[in-house]
Amino acid sequence: MNMHNDLLPAAKATRGAWLTVFLLFVIGFLNYLDRIMLTTMRGSIVEAIPMTDAQFGLLTSVFLWVYGLLSPYAGFLADRFSRSRVIIVSLFVWSAVTWLTAHAQNFEQLLATRALMGISEACYIPAALALIADYHQGNTRSLATGIHNGGIMIGQSMGFLGGWIAENHHWSSAFTVFGIFGIVYAVFMLFWLKDAPGRMPPPSTPAAVSPLRFTDGIKNLFRHSSFVLLVIFWGLMGVVGWMILGWLPTYYKEHFNLTQTQAGIYATWYVYPLSFAGVLLGGLLADRWHRSNKYARILLPAIGLLIAAPAVFIAGSSALLAVAIGGFMVYALTRTFTDANLMPVLCMIAHEKYRATGYGILNLFACIVGGLGIYAGGVLRDASVNMQVLFQAAAVIMVLCALLLLMIRKKQAG
Repeated sequence: MNMHNDLLPAAKATRGAWLTVFLLFVIGFLNYLDRIMLTTMRGSIVEAIPMTDAQFGLLTSVFLWVYGLLSPYAGFLADRFSRSRVIIVSLFVWSAVTWLTAHAQNFEQLLATRALMGISEACYIPAALALIADYHQGNTRSLATGIHNGGIMIGQSMGFLGGWIAENHHWSSAFTVFGIFGIVYAVFMLFWLKDAPGRMPPPSTPAAVSPLRFTDGIKNLFRHSSFVLLVIFWGLMGVVGWMILGWLPTYYKEHFNLTQTQAGIYATWYVYPLSFAGVLLGGLLADRWHRSNKYARILLPAIGLLIAAPAVFIAGSSALLAVAIGGFMVYALTRTFTDANLMPVLCMIAHEKYRATGYGILNLFACIVGGLGIYAGGVLRDASVNMQVLFQAAAVIMVLCALLLLMIRKKQAG
């Protein structure tokens, strides 16, 4: 059995633990808001900087490619150096890039800023979740992770601000405002955001004399079969997310003969509120259950997926709009139990020295496999495959993901 801190008697949260979560909540909000704003102001940007639809799509693709490919090494930086300083530098650089985006004059310059955004933002999530895990070592880890991820979800849901500002002022205004805010907040963080006490070894210790190496981290992580299962799990969850959220508006429009506006509303209005509730509920329930069952953080996401799977299957097969909406509402609530517990599960598997590296690897596979999933969905659509099949496939994949979690539970107990 792989006995790490999570499987030992519970410890209290370190002093400053909840302040750290609050500070990171704001950074997580900016992390997703800054990256998603561009997608909400397509008309304004194309009017100012003429480009084809393919070029506009490339702006997002380049970000994801760079972000995903660099995530493992970006995570390693947070394991090798001060997590708080990696976060602050990441925030400062991507905020500066956000501000710089406002000054792009042509497509090539805009593309370059998106690549730079991918580089700088890749460093944040692994470092932030690892820092939260350092502070919250007992019965608060899942809730703390869920609260932070709630900030990310709010950032996603507020992406429309970019389009609103662009429509009422200028497309560059949003990038200027949020870029400057992020830079100022990064300076503020220099005085408030700190590493958990005792994480960095004293200069004279063997751990400090022999620094971590990236290749050693990769070997250490993949030596554990549970980590391999977790990588497969998170990659498949990426497929589910892209398949459902990417095709849900089209499904509503075609299956229920709705207008584009109606379909968009039915596909999105409940997703973020219920997802936010889900990460908080999933974190709270997992932490409480963890007091009596040390595998609760593995089991609760599995239960959530086993609830979400039939809900999506029924929603994708129903001829009643109300049933479809209800099913996808259940999915939005229970699927996010996973988001609150992924890093806590990783902490049960990976050595604490390689937590951020491990999460970076999970990010990489989620980006790659998730992107392939939405592409495969498009191929099936071109082949005139009924959209119900896509959602039924997503339901089956979620059951498979729940089984993967149960396999991890068995290996950790073995």
